[in-house]
Amino acid sequence: MQGGRCENGLRYALRRSGSAVAYCALSIRCGTRDEAGFHGGIAHFTEHTLFRGTARKSATVIGSYLERLGGELNAYTTKEEIVLHATVLKEDLWKAARLLFELATEATFPDREIETERGVVLDEIISYKDNPAEDVYDRFEGLLFNGHPLEAPILGSLASVKRITPEELRRFTARFFVPERMAFTIVADIDEKLLEKKLIQLIDTVFPEAVPPAPSPTPSASALFHPDAPAFEKTVDKRNHEVNAVLGSFAPSLYETSDRITAALLCNILGGPATNSLLGRELREKNGWVYGVECTYTPYADTGIAAISFGCDRQSLDPCLKAIERILGRICSAPLSERALKGARKQLLGQLAVASDNGEAQCLSMGKSLLSYGRVSSSSETRAQIEAVTPEALRDMACRLFSPGKVSKLIYL
Repeated sequence: MQGGRCENGLRYALRRSGSAVAYCALSIRCGTRDEAGFHGGIAHFTEHTLFRGTARKSATVIGSYLERLGGELNAYTTKEEIVLHATVLKEDLWKAARLLFELATEATFPDREIETERGVVLDEIISYKDNPAEDVYDRFEGLLFNGHPLEAPILGSLASVKRITPEELRRFTARFFVPERMAFTIVADIDEKLLEKKLIQLIDTVFPEAVPPAPSPTPSASALFHPDAPAFEKTVDKRNHEVNAVLGSFAPSLYETSDRITAALLCNILGGPATNSLLGRELREKNGWVYGVECTYTPYADTGIAAISFGCDRQSLDPCLKAIERILGRICSAPLSERALKGARKQLLGQLAVASDNGEAQCLSMGKSLLSYGRVSSSSETRAQIEAVTPEALRDMACRLFSPGKVSKLIYL
């Protein structure tokens, strides 16, 4: 893999594949948590409206530019990133790469196009509110991160999105869409040295007068956000046919390396995608109380969240909650056997290997890693970190995340 950092601060990583399809992504370190001084939801609205016109292309041209080549253009927003990405045949890679940079640096935010896209985003917010399984998690995260920049929902609110102006979008991109906050990644069947040479030429064209960036330090342990506020328990009467519930707590940040790996392994054991997860086996496979249950772990720059979420009928809610409490109690009270942990390590490593076999997933993961750590971790490094997790470390993490008094709960009835 080839990679580096340009003089203007933009980082890049290039990986050679064996496919006729090429992937590229421009990841920008700004998201919902960076909206102070702007209307809520502006990061997500910016992501949408970048496609509504540049200095050289209309919205219609942008929409069909890669599609007419058989390719795809897409984007997404998280609490900490905006990511533009494309999938094309390898001979069209540089058309895609130039387009991503053009969207990020030359968007014009035309008034008429902005109003059209505003309607799209407002409808997205409404449809999201009509999905209780999604809405309950957003609200849970807002309650958990109360008073912190991570509290705000990614989509914003109907009221806040209605107030966003084209001028505000220009201010937002001028502040955050700068090379020191960007990472560009490529996965393609092209010689890596040639890729690097052409990419640097492209970057120099896009940012010909970029000023060298100021250092961007990793958050220190003192900056981490793990408050000792008491856990909350809240029930909201939604009068839905299905009950939706989320239980969770604060978790390790991106920069607590060993703890982060331990938390990821623990959550995979409890409620990962496999049917043999502890919660899936008990709640679905054995008792048929739920269609699905998952335990997710999301690390952020200064904190993280570990959450168990499920939906069931009203009669099954108490049995589900009691079963979850029993399982968490067991895993907090006694370490897993070395044999069981060995199997859990193997399963997670296999899942990661299967996921990384997808070129798009590789490309996006590389961008996230560059923004977070300034480099792309190797698979051997990840393997070593997972294999270093001990039964005692796993039990201690379970106690940190899920012991009585630390788990918050939100239920939509």
